[in-house]
Amino acid sequence: MPLVRRPVNPPTVATPDAAAVLAALRSADADERWAAARAAAEVPGAAADLIRAVWIESHANVREAMLTSLARIGSAESIEGLLALLRSDDANLRTGALDALRIMTGATRELLPRLLTDPDVDIRILSCELARSLPGDEATGHLCSLLAREQEANVCAAAIDVLTEVGVVAALPVLAECAERFHETPFLVFAIEVATDRITAETTRRG
Repeated sequence: MPLVRRPVNPPTVATPDAAAVLAALRSADADERWAAARAAAEVPGAAADLIRAVWIESHANVREAMLTSLARIGSAESIEGLLALLRSDDANLRTGALDALRIMTGATRELLPRLLTDPDVDIRILSCELARSLPGDEATGHLCSLLAREQEANVCAAAIDVLTEVGVVAALPVLAECAERFHETPFLVFAIEVATDRITAETTRRG
C-alpha cells in the first residue's frame, strides 16, 4: 500500500462568514437558525444579534443554542443580555438564561452580590440558584448574607433549598436566626430544620 504524504501546508479551518451567520439568525428555517446560533459564538460582535434573536425565538432547541453561544462569548454585553432575560415574563427564557449564567462561574461570582440585593423578589429567588454552582463555602457566604437581611419568606426558602444541598457549618447560626424571625411561617421553619439536619450530618460525616 503506497504511503500518502502529508501536505506541506495543512488545510486551514474556514472561519464562519459573519454576515451570513448573523443573517441566518433571522431565517424562516429553524434548522438554519440553529446552525447559525451555534456558529455565532465564533463571530466577533455577535452578542447583540443573539440577544435580539433569542427574545423572539419560538423553537426550544434554537433558543438553547443561542443561549449557549451567549455563555460561550461571555462578554459584558452577553452577560447583560442574559440578565435582562431573567426579567422576562416567559418562564422558558428565564430558565434558559439562568442555565447559561450558571455555567459562567466567573461571572456568577461577580454577579451574585448584585443579584441577591436586586429590588425584584423574583430576581433574588432565581439568583439563589446561581449559588448552587459555587463551592459550598462560597455559596454559604452569599446565601447567609441574603438570609440575614431578607424579609420575603419565598426568597429565604429559595436560599435555604440551596443551602440544604451545598451549605456548610457556618450557615447554622444564620439558619437558626432565620427560623426565629419566621417562627410564624411553618413551611420555612420546616425547611430550615431539614437544612440544619443535613448540614449537621454532613459535617459529622466529614469529621
